[in-house]
Amino acid sequence: MVTETLLEKELHRLAGSVPDPELPVLTLDELGVLRGVDVLAPGKVTVRLTPTYTGCPAIEAMSADIERVLHDHGIPEVSVVTVLSPAWSTDDISAEGRRKLAEFGIAPPRPHDATSPAGGPVPLTLSVRCPHCGSTDTELLSRFSSTACKALRRCVTCREPFDHFKEL
Repeated sequence: MVTETLLEKELHRLAGSVPDPELPVLTLDELGVLRGVDVLAPGKVTVRLTPTYTGCPAIEAMSADIERVLHDHGIPEVSVVTVLSPAWSTDDISAEGRRKLAEFGIAPPRPHDATSPAGGPVPLTLSVRCPHCGSTDTELLSRFSSTACKALRRCVTCREPFDHFKEL
């Protein structure tokens, strides 16, 4: 495993602090899409970024925002490359990111069971907790919400609609 230099750690912190364009309550680091920052030469940096799904339209905005932030901090040559493997998973969302999603009114995805074999069965019943009142008595209104990675649900108890970040 290659360790980051102090400069790479600082640039990773800066790039990671960029808000997600579709979920501005989360940073790219909290979302788990920032895979690394490599200093290739003085003033020349490559940033590795993984989209939440192949074809995600937000990747262009993320890349432009990372470039702007690093340019603003004195890095003249920034290259953002898309990395598809390993694929992003909702397990990559940090605990802080999950907390912020719930606080923002979006039900965070459930973490995968670490004891299940990789590629194991997907549960057919989904208990999604309402981020407003905490009830698990919720219903699916639409498989897609404001973005493809979220579903629209409604709480039967408090009747409030809310987004649910789908498990991937």
